Amino acid sequence: MGRPATVAPDNTPLPERELLARVFRTLGEARRLSIIELIIEHGELSQSELFQRLSIPQSRASEHLHCLVWCGFLTVERRGRRLIYRVADERAQEFLRLARTFLSENEAAITTCRAL
Repeated sequence: MGRPATVAPDNTPLPERELLARVFRTLGEARRLSIIELIIEHGELSQSELFQRLSIPQSRASEHLHCLVWCGFLTVERRGRRLIYRVADERAQEFLRLARTFLSENEAAITTCRAL
């Protein structure tokens, strides 16, 4: 199954700002962020290894993995009966490093933000 084009349901291209917001929403879910961090830490993990480490229902973990693959953060490779996940783009690690730097400089404000 291929990924969809970057168009709205009425076939008009989505504005860059909307697409960028979707990047942040994808990473804005703590479990998806945990998945990426685990895979960065280990280089690659099988689906079963991820299920064991996440401590969430398998169906929910599968949804998160599907989202991360679909959106281009992870790749998946079948090895026999196993599905192996890896980070699709090494810039993801840099993206998280930059986010942590931003957080360390703005933690109090982010912690108390009432708009979220």
